[in-house]
This record gives sequence, C-alpha cells and structure tokens, in this order.
Amino acid sequence: MAKQNKAYKFRLYPTEEQTILLHKTFGCVRFVYNKMLAERKEFYEMLKHDKEALKKIKHPTP
Repeated sequence: MAKQNKAYKFRLYPTEEQTILLHKTFGCVRFVYNKMLAERKEFYEMLKHDKEALKKIKHPTP
C-alpha cells in the first residue's frame, strides 16, 4: 500500500500589531541567514583547494 501525504492550508488574519511583529521577525531572520551564508561563502573561497580543512570548520549556530 502506498503512503499518502496530507496537506492543510491555513489563512491568517493578523492584527496590525501582529503584522508589524511578523515583518520585524522575518527581517531579522533574513539578516541572520544572509550573514551566515556570506560567512560560509567566504570560508569556501579561502579553502576551496583544501577540502579537508573545509570539512573541519565548525560554523556557528545562530
């Protein structure tokens, strides 16, 4: 028997205060993601010829 996945859709109607908070939260998340991505790209460019050193780098957890 094949496994069947289910999906649900929800629509949110936040208040003005909640909308502002959501915009701020997603803005912070986007900033942190982009900063970490830039750091990873920078490390890759420095160590792209040394795969072993690249594997040993511990990236920070946000």
